[in-house]
Amino acid sequence: MNRGIGSIIIGLLIILSLFWIFESVFFGGASSDVTMHYSDFLKRLNSDSVDIAEVVIKDDGNVLLKTISGRRYNVYAPWVKYDIDLINSMVEKGIRVTAEKGVDSSFWVNLVGNLLFFVLMLVMFGFLIRGLGGRNNQAFTFTKSRAEKVMPGKKKITFKDVAGVDEAVEELQEIVEFLKNPTKFNKIGARMPKGVLLVGPPGTGKTLLARAVAGEANVPFFHISGSDFVELFVGVGAARVRDLFNKAKESAPCIVFIDEIDAVGRHRGAGLGGGHDEREQTLNQLLVEMDGFDVREGIVVMAATNRPDILDPALLRPGRFDKKVVVDPPDVKGREEILKIHLRGKPISEDVDVKVLAKRTTGFVGADLENLVNEAALLAARDGRDKMNMSDFEEAIDRVIAGPARKSRLISEKQKKIVAYHELGHAIVGTELPNSDPVHKISIIPRGHRALGFTLHLPAEDKYLISKNELLDNITALLGGRAAEEIVFGDVTSGAANDIERATEMARKMVCELGMSENFGPLAWGKTEQEVFLGKEIARMRNYSEEIAKMIDSEIQNIVGRCYNKAKEILMKHRKKMDELAEILLEREEISGEELRELLVKGDGRFVEEDRGDKQDD
Repeated sequence: MNRGIGSIIIGLLIILSLFWIFESVFFGGASSDVTMHYSDFLKRLNSDSVDIAEVVIKDDGNVLLKTISGRRYNVYAPWVKYDIDLINSMVEKGIRVTAEKGVDSSFWVNLVGNLLFFVLMLVMFGFLIRGLGGRNNQAFTFTKSRAEKVMPGKKKITFKDVAGVDEAVEELQEIVEFLKNPTKFNKIGARMPKGVLLVGPPGTGKTLLARAVAGEANVPFFHISGSDFVELFVGVGAARVRDLFNKAKESAPCIVFIDEIDAVGRHRGAGLGGGHDEREQTLNQLLVEMDGFDVREGIVVMAATNRPDILDPALLRPGRFDKKVVVDPPDVKGREEILKIHLRGKPISEDVDVKVLAKRTTGFVGADLENLVNEAALLAARDGRDKMNMSDFEEAIDRVIAGPARKSRLISEKQKKIVAYHELGHAIVGTELPNSDPVHKISIIPRGHRALGFTLHLPAEDKYLISKNELLDNITALLGGRAAEEIVFGDVTSGAANDIERATEMARKMVCELGMSENFGPLAWGKTEQEVFLGKEIARMRNYSEEIAKMIDSEIQNIVGRCYNKAKEILMKHRKKMDELAEILLEREEISGEELRELLVKGDGRFVEEDRGDKQDD
């Protein structure tokens, strides 16, 4: 706070307080007198024993009575000063009668007080405006766009900083060419898309792609989130949209990028407020602005979302966001290229194999891989090393997937043994089944919030389709932990709760969505109800009878039951080898997938090659 202004305000407050004290002391006498009616005054004057000592007649119409005992009364009677007979009678009775030029002090008191209060409010309001003006005057600029303008500079992002999305880069090359040389397209009569919608899961690099387009074209880049448009006050979002496009026209050619556009671009008519909803007003203004500018001005609007299904159809029609670029999670080659970008300039040991890391990070997107490299760097720095080695990356993968190790958690030997057999149940069953994903690591070190151990399965290759036998093998592997507990200890624990939930859900999808049930055939049962305003599934509508519902439940129970019995058969067949592996796991706490498979081949009384000859039952 400015000290000069603060001192002025404090001084004014002191003056106002002194004025109120002055009013109460010097002008409070009149208000302290007891009021008396004129009729009572006459009765008191005409009584046999008159106790009135003095009467003061004032010009303002008030009459002040002073008794012999010193009490004071105030009578409002403006006609007394004209009543000569009444004055003479008071004089005859020995009452001292005086006249006084009255001053309406209350008027001046109120006038001065109101003026001081008004001046004080003006000073405080001016201080408020000046204070807010020091913070970019936000109180009076909330209708202005909050878009971040990034000017082309030396440290710009280009397509060299993007990997794993080659098809998306190829699609965006023509946008760069248009921004660099628009006359090339105008001569032939070609119209470039006004809007480009980047669609893909979170963390796949949609914002990075938009920045790379601006960096390649060497043009200004306006970045704003969809939620920045919407405010509590009606009309603010629409005003910010207008201001954004006005700034873009002044800086053309340029790129306007709206991140998470589904915050303002959802279907109209959904949710509360109807057509008067502030979010819908903002969307309407966005639609008008995208229709209002000519693409030849050199403005390209780009937006990103991971929920294209909930966007308003008017936003996706030709002339608005008429070009959609899909940004998929990277495959193994893309992950390798992304890792190379994030490892650029970082010290790594010679044992770090990027190709192996790419294979072991199936399902990771760009943000996950960046976090992986950062976690490995933190682990190396924590140990005081100046280079990252392969063990750092292995631990970082476990941290990203399962959370940090909690070695301080004390677990009894009995519970530790249960966890070891549980995880070995998953691993042995998964290794035995031909269509299950290979085991990458078994650990009984507690990680994350609740996990007391984990068995990590990583697919050998990226999968875009999954067969019925693969789903059945995955369900069987999930139930291997509970089967091992029952075989070894003759009892089961709560540790298999998540496994059972996932296995049941997988079986339900096989029956209700994927048509993989022998009894029902290729039929889908139930329909997902989705609330557009919430943007998520809230229920599954039942479009079948109670009889079919019982059959569905029975089929799900049969699938899970057959898989559970299959898991028990495998583990009972290899009970001796499971006990041997349990001793090793309890001693070392972790076993890699390669070590597990070496221990499960022939030799030393362990698995023989023909053990994997069993076929999966349907």
